[in-house]
Amino acid sequence: MTNKVLYKSVWVNGLEYTLGQAVQVRSAATDDPYFAIIFKLWENEQGVKQLVARWLLRTNEMFLKTPVAADPKEIFYSNADDLITPDMILGPLRVVSRDQFAKTAQDSDLRMCYRCFEEHSGRITEIDWEQLYTKQQLLDPQKDAELFSRKDKKVTTGNANKATTKRSRGSTAKPDKSNERAKRLRAEEISDEEASTEDEDFKASDDGDDDGIEVAMTPTARAKRKRSIATPRRSRGKRLQDIATPTAVTAAMLKRSSRAKKLESIDESNMSIYEAARHRLHVSAVPDALPCREDEFAEIYGHLSMALSERNSMCMYISGVPGTGKTATVLEVIRTLQQSVQDGEIPDFQFIELNGMKMTEPAQAYTQLWQAIASEKATPKHAAQLLEKHFSTPSPRRHSYVVLVDELDLLVTKSQSIMYNFFDWPHRPHAKLIVVAIANTMDLPERMLHHKVSSRLGLTRINFQPYSHQQLMAIVQSRLEGCMAFDADAIELCARKISAVSGDARRALDVCRRAVEMVEQDQLQTKKPAKQPLLVTMMVIDRAVKEMYASGHISFIQHASMQQKVFLVALRAAIRKAGVPQVSLGDVVFIHRQLCQMHQLRVPSHDQCAKLCAQLSASRCVLAESSILDVHQQVRLAVAEEDITVALRPDPVFQKITSS
Repeated sequence: MTNKVLYKSVWVNGLEYTLGQAVQVRSAATDDPYFAIIFKLWENEQGVKQLVARWLLRTNEMFLKTPVAADPKEIFYSNADDLITPDMILGPLRVVSRDQFAKTAQDSDLRMCYRCFEEHSGRITEIDWEQLYTKQQLLDPQKDAELFSRKDKKVTTGNANKATTKRSRGSTAKPDKSNERAKRLRAEEISDEEASTEDEDFKASDDGDDDGIEVAMTPTARAKRKRSIATPRRSRGKRLQDIATPTAVTAAMLKRSSRAKKLESIDESNMSIYEAARHRLHVSAVPDALPCREDEFAEIYGHLSMALSERNSMCMYISGVPGTGKTATVLEVIRTLQQSVQDGEIPDFQFIELNGMKMTEPAQAYTQLWQAIASEKATPKHAAQLLEKHFSTPSPRRHSYVVLVDELDLLVTKSQSIMYNFFDWPHRPHAKLIVVAIANTMDLPERMLHHKVSSRLGLTRINFQPYSHQQLMAIVQSRLEGCMAFDADAIELCARKISAVSGDARRALDVCRRAVEMVEQDQLQTKKPAKQPLLVTMMVIDRAVKEMYASGHISFIQHASMQQKVFLVALRAAIRKAGVPQVSLGDVVFIHRQLCQMHQLRVPSHDQCAKLCAQLSASRCVLAESSILDVHQQVRLAVAEEDITVALRPDPVFQKITSS
């Protein structure tokens, strides 16, 4: 528990500044200063004085979709605040009311204020500045709550989110117990020395894979800065990750989810039932709702909406095998949150999506993130420096960022500095950054990351289990609602076959789509037109499954030699153990030889294992690094893991190997 000593004034450069006084704040981005009210002032146990600045915004610092007519000298009192240090104060600021402004001789330091800006809804209302400022009513919590209440008010001008006269649905709801718990946790302030010690202990080694990009922002340097600026805001954001997900959001948010997604509907009136079914079953088609993921949706929505409402930062780690709806659920949550922004219930935010599969090297994550934030291109090294500065300095013109980092395991490097930066930036007091990381491995942080990096993820972790056959049936049936192209038993057979292998919803949709194509082709080949269209039956599903799993790779694996099969099983085991899609040949050889010893098979030498790798690489079942031909050679699977499972399932020897 951090002990704070509250103050009523602070001295900066020979001038005394008091609570409630308007000041000019140094800007790191431009030469023009920011304007703010000293809202809170205290000294922490390290003896460092800090203050909360309540921003006075110009029109170009407000996120408005509708332009607002305002005098160049007018500023708006807002409920947006930030943590700064006293040395950032440049000088006092003269702010008067509109009537007083018309009577006073104008100068460069004089500003006018008669309106306030509520950042959640974009509502702008008139205020009596002289009454509020001169009588110190701005510091009164009751008056502050009255100014920025979510109730209907008379709007004096255009607003940001087209919801000025609409009563927020959240204003009439009963208080949520989880929100009360959040307030209690936010009231607790954890010591800053623990985080500083973690940063000080962690020293990222420059192994050459990151090209020295993170030199300008080493964790040690951060620790020094954090010791000088201990912030309860960061602690509040950190504690927020421990809050249980609000369960009351489920029903209401699922309704809003379906309302938020107004997709470009394709007219199916001129389509046959087969064309309509193929369109609905395509994996790229976004459904009206995501069945069987309501609990995960509610949990993710609860964390993100609370963090956005409180202007907090956080990290979230989502794991699960491929095809379990991780990315689709997160994108659905984002669409629902964007609808909440339009309704004026949460502040505006910027959503940025990064995918490790779309990057040629992990360092490109810096370039893509900075380009999304500033619309500027930069080299990875320069972008890392700009991002470090951006998330470390306060600014009134900063909304929250929600960054989705998909395929996180592809951003793992030897020094781990890239992932450290992405998970450390949300802990900065001015970042307003929410990082949602998605990977296939549940324990990737514990397996591949240093403790100081994995600790940055916090405790907000969500695991997506593979779909059961009941859930796969519900997913397919929801897409085919109103389309009478399938027999009910056919959908159940498909769901059971796919759930027995992987539980991948995308594979189930592919099988059903291929079955529709088969029936459509049979219908066209029929000489006499049928009175009723043919339906997809169990026999058609069985044909589609056999065709899909009778690919060239599966056939090759089934007819491969015993040692080649063992090598593929060993490679799959090494990948699962490492949690990343690429491992060294030495790790595979070690597991290969162990499997052979356990099951009384001939144990090959290292050279023989290298030849097996070359043979599988020539058949395109394995991708192997060509520049290195020793145990450090990097190898990865070029076939799906479930294809190996399907190909080796009939073999009794490999049933024992895989079960062990």
